[in-house]
Amino acid sequence: MRRTTKFAALLSVSVLALGACGSSDSDGGNKASDGGSSAAASADVCKDAKGDGPKIGLAYDVGGRGDQSFNDSAYEGLSKAVKDFDATCIEGEAQDGEAESAREDRLRQMADAGATAIIGVGFAYSDSVNAVAPDYPDVNFGVVDGFDPDDKANDNVAYFSFAANEASFLVGVAAAEKTQSKQVGFVGGVHNDLIKGFEAGFTAGVKAVDPSIKVDVAYIEESDLAGFGDPAGGKTAAAGEFDKGADVVYHASGASGSGVFDAAVEAGDGKWAIGVDSDQYLTATKEQQPHILTSALKRVDVATYDFIKSVNDGSAKTSYVTYDLKNDGVGYATSGGFVDDIKADIDGFADKIKAGTITVPTAP
Repeated sequence: MRRTTKFAALLSVSVLALGACGSSDSDGGNKASDGGSSAAASADVCKDAKGDGPKIGLAYDVGGRGDQSFNDSAYEGLSKAVKDFDATCIEGEAQDGEAESAREDRLRQMADAGATAIIGVGFAYSDSVNAVAPDYPDVNFGVVDGFDPDDKANDNVAYFSFAANEASFLVGVAAAEKTQSKQVGFVGGVHNDLIKGFEAGFTAGVKAVDPSIKVDVAYIEESDLAGFGDPAGGKTAAAGEFDKGADVVYHASGASGSGVFDAAVEAGDGKWAIGVDSDQYLTATKEQQPHILTSALKRVDVATYDFIKSVNDGSAKTSYVTYDLKNDGVGYATSGGFVDDIKADIDGFADKIKAGTITVPTAP
């Protein structure tokens, strides 16, 4: 794998791991989904499943089930697959700061227990899957946000990525439809190619609605990944944009986004923030929720289900698999009902992207 692609994957997981994200309740071309609700956390599908279909291993990232984010979203996709394919499943959870050997052992234990497909939730499983997969050629492995560390191109491994620029375009449309000041903002955690893709999609969505709308852009850090874990920096960046006249600010800054939400609260009535990756309305404070217009979504539940289905169908996905609007892999959140009145407009743009009428840029 090229070094630039590996670096992008590293940064992608930084946003994932540091994000104080909720989960998906999406429309905009996607099936409705809570992608990490308390219901998913309280269920126990692997304990109750008695089917004779495929046996699935789900290796969670730190936080496990109940995180109201990507682990729960993966579990939702697993739960649907267990029901649809009469499957059974095994779960395992990572520990904060664990050694690479612990992840490898977790995957091997699942394979030795008879799992026919194993999914690692998060980039951190890329190396462990790379090490374990060759020893289990009859087991299919998938990695959310993963990459091939040394271009082994294992025939039994799939790596899932998501078209964040397309989701960003849709929330850009929402921002343009809702702004009263004709000025909106974007806050990125780190000024790198990955996050510039979010910026590019957002700006394109805004301009598709009204080219005269001004888009302010701010980055918390130029290159330091600490920009994904700096709520104070996020608040300062967003407050600066609100002070200059923006009334909607979209962030792609991981845990720094909580500061963006706080800035929207302090900016007062009529000021909006837009979340990223998961439905951040679901995990925001009561004070923040009235200011969270929508969120750009990464549908880990869709990727998980889709991979299990491919295994069940006997045509397991391998190599790099991109989830975008066409396959319901990205979208936007509708929690709070704040975009209900413009949903038709957003969905119309989504249809144009799917049809290829609109090509969303990946760089500003």
